[in-house]
Amino acid sequence: MILLNVPRTRRRRLGVAAAAGGLLAALLTAAPAAAIPDPGDAPPASKEMSKSAQAEAREAIAQGEIPAQDEVVHSANIRHVAHVPKDALPGTNSDLAFQGRYAFAGNYDGFTVYDISNPKSPKTVSQVLCPGSQNDITVSGDLLFLSTDSSRSDSSCNSTTQPVTEKSSWEGMKVFDISDKRNPRYVAAVETACGSHTHTLVPEGKNVYLYVSSYSPNAAYPDCQPPHDGISVIKVPRKAPHKAAVVGFPVLFPGEGPDGGGNPGGPTNPGVSKTTGCHDITVLPSKDLAAGACMGDGILFSIKNPERPKVIDRVQDNVNFAFWHSATFNQKADKIVFTDELGGGGAATCNAEIGPNRGANGIYDVVGKGDRSKLVFRSYYKIPRHQADTENCVAHNGSLIPVKGKDIMVQAWYQGGVSVWDFTNSSKPKEIAYFERGPLSTDQLVTGGSWSAYYYNGYIYSNDIAKGFDVLKIDDRRTDPARGVHLRELNVQTQPDYFD
Repeated sequence: MILLNVPRTRRRRLGVAAAAGGLLAALLTAAPAAAIPDPGDAPPASKEMSKSAQAEAREAIAQGEIPAQDEVVHSANIRHVAHVPKDALPGTNSDLAFQGRYAFAGNYDGFTVYDISNPKSPKTVSQVLCPGSQNDITVSGDLLFLSTDSSRSDSSCNSTTQPVTEKSSWEGMKVFDISDKRNPRYVAAVETACGSHTHTLVPEGKNVYLYVSSYSPNAAYPDCQPPHDGISVIKVPRKAPHKAAVVGFPVLFPGEGPDGGGNPGGPTNPGVSKTTGCHDITVLPSKDLAAGACMGDGILFSIKNPERPKVIDRVQDNVNFAFWHSATFNQKADKIVFTDELGGGGAATCNAEIGPNRGANGIYDVVGKGDRSKLVFRSYYKIPRHQADTENCVAHNGSLIPVKGKDIMVQAWYQGGVSVWDFTNSSKPKEIAYFERGPLSTDQLVTGGSWSAYYYNGYIYSNDIAKGFDVLKIDDRRTDPARGVHLRELNVQTQPDYFD
């Protein structure tokens, strides 16, 4: 480990050229590009676009239909109050976590700690070099947890990439002591089957449980064997984090066959990912509930016993969902928003040809009580601004904006930017604010944009894959009441009871 201390609403018909060139067909028939157990430590390579797609992007800019390259635009009720460019960690920026006056930003090369006591002028406190995608990040007390989902030579922060077919390769969870924010200290590592693409923190008194999501096993991978139809559960004693260990692997998709009982994917369900694990899980500890986004399936389950989660209901959408990516409860836990990461986050899916129902959110009502609860589909939500075919854009990570009596969410859409939307009426969601930058390129499909956009103590924080750390302020009577809600800690996939 190396520690580096330092003091609009628009509609247009973009997308036709790329679809004609075969992108649409690829999205309909292929699994998401990111759905592999060893994604490596670098972002996807840029992809040269056709001359017609390039011309279309330039024409859209000239006509004012999309922002110019790198131009910042936003609705009148959002202000861009701060930006911190990337510094010592050049890799892909990923997820965010918060504690007190600090924000913790994951990056494929490690993580950064920011002092956000003045949100209009964030300060970099420390940068830790510890490569291993995705470096999904959470914090709890003096502990920070980091996911590694690429094969490494060992568990150290000095490791190098190594083939997943080698038995000695390591993937899993890393644990840091962050009692001194200027000098985080690496204290433990736990190897998990198929690595850790994401993880979810479940606080439980003297211990912290981590639900580790990973997927895509292969008989040729010694540490990622099929079937892989569940999640790894790690128990971390707060006072002895070096004793962290896997305490179980609950099966969420029991069934016959080599892959368990999840969605079989194609060719049975063309264009849908086969379920071989989960991508992300969100827990609601106040209700003892969790929602899992598991490739081809969405699930609701009970976590009354955190070591033995129990599935309550399971749904599939084999028409419009390609890859169940993440989940968000509303405050009352009578709705869940699931996201579809069509194209794995590396494709241009916010265009007319893909349409409003794919690469979108699916809003489900939770009907019934307890173990008899059912997930009932109500509608889709997708940003109403089409993007250029050189912009990767799809539904991604977001959080609630805590307003009593309302269901309002802020969400990242990669190069589609940041969207604030209201799903109080789950059948008629609507956008109420947005922020975005123009395309990184008008010649190539370059991966970038907001990975995560979360509301924390009065401000929206966004971790931009390519650009850095952004702070936004929304001024709107519909969201203003949220300014009165202050948290001491926020891991978005560990949803708080905002009003308790």
